[in-house]
Amino acid sequence: MDPSPAHSRAPEVVRRLAATYPDAHTSLDHTSAFELLVATVLSAQTTDARVNTVTPGLFRRWPDPRSLGAADPAEVEAVVRPLGFQHRRAGQVVALARALVADFHGEVPADARSLESLPGVGRKTANVVRGNWFGEPALTVDTHVGRLARRLGWTRASDPARVERDVCALLPGVDWTQLSHEMIWHGRAVCHSRVPDCGHCVLADLCPSAGTES
Repeated sequence: MDPSPAHSRAPEVVRRLAATYPDAHTSLDHTSAFELLVATVLSAQTTDARVNTVTPGLFRRWPDPRSLGAADPAEVEAVVRPLGFQHRRAGQVVALARALVADFHGEVPADARSLESLPGVGRKTANVVRGNWFGEPALTVDTHVGRLARRLGWTRASDPARVERDVCALLPGVDWTQLSHEMIWHGRAVCHSRVPDCGHCVLADLCPSAGTES
């Protein structure tokens, strides 16, 4: 079966995104795998920019898994309160730190299965850490990546795991981690959820959805 036009245009989409966003990277501030892991868990249902306002204070007080695991959750709640859902968030990161100490000698594991065994860590979070810290090829499917993949005709799926499988199968050999960043940056800047700015999109002539949403 011949590939669909959307699939055949996928390599050019990747090339243009790379040219448009050469500096695309994770927006979460971090200096270690532990900091990136905790920041990513905290980023659920909030923005990276907001997470970056609380993590400097968090990591000054509890710079490693052992110190965070031994922290009073109420004190952690006070630090992460600006993010909302502070009781849940504090409980997650304290439990995460304790599990790192108990199961991995205080070190963040590099493999997906081990990462996903940690409290509060799902496939998306594991891929962020694997791709951005350990250099493993990993497509992080957030709302932007999923939306762009569907609009570009790369997948029909809404389930993030299925989106990941479809995109990675379509684009073998591509730096999936970097592609994630470029798609996220494009989603934030141009391919908005409600009203995409197709008139200023470098992918408009390649996108089967261009001009069809308003």
